Amino acid sequence: MTTMAIPSISEEDFDKFREFFYRKTGIQFEASKRYFVDKRLLERMAATDNALFRSYFTMLRFQASGEELQTLTNLMTVNETYFFREEYQFNCLVNSILPLLVEKKRNTSPIRIWVLPSSSGEEPYSIAIYMLEKWAGIQQFDVEIIASDIDTKILEQAKRGLYSDRSVAQLPKPYLSKYFRHTRDGHQICDDLRSAVEFTRVNLSEPADTRPYRNFDIVFCRNLLIYFDDLSRKTAAETFYDALKPGGFICLGHSESMSRISSLYKVRKFPEAIVYQKPSE
Repeated sequence: MTTMAIPSISEEDFDKFREFFYRKTGIQFEASKRYFVDKRLLERMAATDNALFRSYFTMLRFQASGEELQTLTNLMTVNETYFFREEYQFNCLVNSILPLLVEKKRNTSPIRIWVLPSSSGEEPYSIAIYMLEKWAGIQQFDVEIIASDIDTKILEQAKRGLYSDRSVAQLPKPYLSKYFRHTRDGHQICDDLRSAVEFTRVNLSEPADTRPYRNFDIVFCRNLLIYFDDLSRKTAAETFYDALKPGGFICLGHSESMSRISSLYKVRKFPEAIVYQKPSE
């Protein structure tokens, strides 16, 4: 009796895939991520009836629709977040950044905020809640929040707005009762907030995707660039520079520093947080 050989990913295969995925997404997998990467590659090889990595990799590169690459990208990206994560930056937003922007505003155009990655929606919805609760200017200015991600599956989850106990654990109880409805499946965010955030699919490493994103006052890009190498980080910094209005701000994760990535921005040290500003023209 013969047994089917279990397919495996060789060192050469891993290197080929890692280089290809980096070019497509800007995400760099270290050798320490072999188990994580191999497991997902083997899963997709089985799902697409490819017994050999070579045949699967050929399909991945040349499939006209790009559907398999998107499916694999959804599996490879990490979406770990919760409401009011790194809350000090939301304090900085309402207490320092927004008052400064409004002071220099010459018209009543909307305040435009771009959140990338959106992940499952906790961050953009947190921003909306914080502004509604803590920023008096919400009565005077319209706000547009656009949240983007490379992962189409997580975007659908964000649009549904259904969250676990863990996701909402840091929310003050009054906010939870005000903006969510408890259901058998979790905590459903209210329709007003769901309609307040526009979710879009964007690959930060693809200029055709990012080119339409312009004239933002604020960008939140927290805990994404840690997955990029130096070149991809620099490219991302330039992309955000183009997306921001002169004088606009970008907020990064607590372990990320724009000063180590690009000299395009000014460091702004506010009482609540360090953020980065595109110089005014």
